[in-house]
Amino acid sequence: MTNSGSFDRAKDFIAKKHRLLIDGEWKDPIASGTVQSVDPSTGEPLCNIAAADANDVDLAVQSARRAFDHGEWRGKKPVERRDLLNSIADKMMAHIEELAYLEAWDAGKSFKKVAKIEAPGAAGAFRYYAGWCDKIHGTTHDISAPGNHLAFTQREPTGVAAQIVPWNFPLGLTAMKLAPALAAGCVCILKPAEETSLSALRLGELIMEAGLPPGVLNILTGEGAVTGAALVSHAQVDKVAFTGSTAVGRSIIKAAAGNFKRVSLELGGKSPNIICADADLERAVVSSVFGAFFNCGQNCVALSRMIVHEDVYDEVVERVRNEAEKLRMGGWDDDNADMGPLISARQRERVLDYVKIGKEEGARIIAGGESLDRPGYFMVPTVFADCTPCMRIVREEIFGPVLTIEKFEDADAVIRSVNECDYGLFGAVWTRDIALAQKYIRSLRIGKIVVNTGAAGDRDLPLGGFRQSGWGRELGYEGLALYLETKSVVVSED
Repeated sequence: MTNSGSFDRAKDFIAKKHRLLIDGEWKDPIASGTVQSVDPSTGEPLCNIAAADANDVDLAVQSARRAFDHGEWRGKKPVERRDLLNSIADKMMAHIEELAYLEAWDAGKSFKKVAKIEAPGAAGAFRYYAGWCDKIHGTTHDISAPGNHLAFTQREPTGVAAQIVPWNFPLGLTAMKLAPALAAGCVCILKPAEETSLSALRLGELIMEAGLPPGVLNILTGEGAVTGAALVSHAQVDKVAFTGSTAVGRSIIKAAAGNFKRVSLELGGKSPNIICADADLERAVVSSVFGAFFNCGQNCVALSRMIVHEDVYDEVVERVRNEAEKLRMGGWDDDNADMGPLISARQRERVLDYVKIGKEEGARIIAGGESLDRPGYFMVPTVFADCTPCMRIVREEIFGPVLTIEKFEDADAVIRSVNECDYGLFGAVWTRDIALAQKYIRSLRIGKIVVNTGAAGDRDLPLGGFRQSGWGRELGYEGLALYLETKSVVVSED
């Protein structure tokens, strides 16, 4: 670990009293409720976090409503919003190790990886969307109505945005939602996951130090069933942006129907990873194992469903087993760990239940299959071979370190199987045949396809899925457009 004062500052932050950010001030919840944050690497409590109820939610919504309807934020010049978002990024980079310690400790992630990749990436999201502030344009139109008219469209902020973030990438997903909303001129009410609120709370302090006007950002911590439910059903919220499970996404759609809130949902995935007979197997397997077990498989784009051509199936299975068994497990303070713990005891039990289901369905375990005998919520990376498309472990999102391997002969059958899946978020294809790659690209109904690589993510590329993987796209211009409305204007020139 890095020897600096950042660790001590993170430790001191964890030890302080954690309140709600409402109308520019840190306040105790009205009912004084709390939820406990736990270190997944040890299973030991870290601290207590304020738990907002419906009354706190109403205060935050009223604050946001005033800030949008009567405040200064949406009326600021684009250059002013740009400069403030860049100031937020500067603040984050000045405290990047502190943020990384909080994220790693709270979520069980490797500090080294968070400090080098995830935390700077979150700061980069603010810098990226700062660049969009002065590029929000309307269009002009030559209309056919009788008379002479000036007709144009303009893009305006949607209003009060409720943003609900999951526990798997707390800081990065918070930035992915806040940055485009603020760039668009919206005001935000952020609801972090109850398991991982610390980095969001510290980020809130840094954002207020950067000079964001009161009420433009409110942060409500607490349980999703209480705080989140009150937020998405509130009649004065204009927009809900949610990342999380498909089941919760359905409940949000129902709650948002009351006032027809704008809703964007980035939900589950069961990413197919198709390895063709002519693939570079060494490269494909190493990249695929990383893609399956990155963040302990707690990743909506995890390459958790491997589909291998029969001609290379046996070789790939053996290569995958060898790579999976090389993975080293460790806590957030282990710089050499390839994989950390699951987020909670409940999540580990859920994943172990799927392992049991896989065995009952007739799949063959070739690696892992059990929890690790040490404190914390660790589970050995698990690989099932001889899987079939009808198995639950193949169809359903497990959200843990479980990889399934199927055998295929015919590309058309693979395409049908993938497109019949409930999810359509992400997928990979490994082949040297350009025509075959193009066939998969054209035919697969999924939101993002990579060829001969495991990820290649970029904040300029939209992310989102087909079917039950959600509504809308985040990142890139499309992520900004989620927070904009189009107004048509016609002015008579006669």
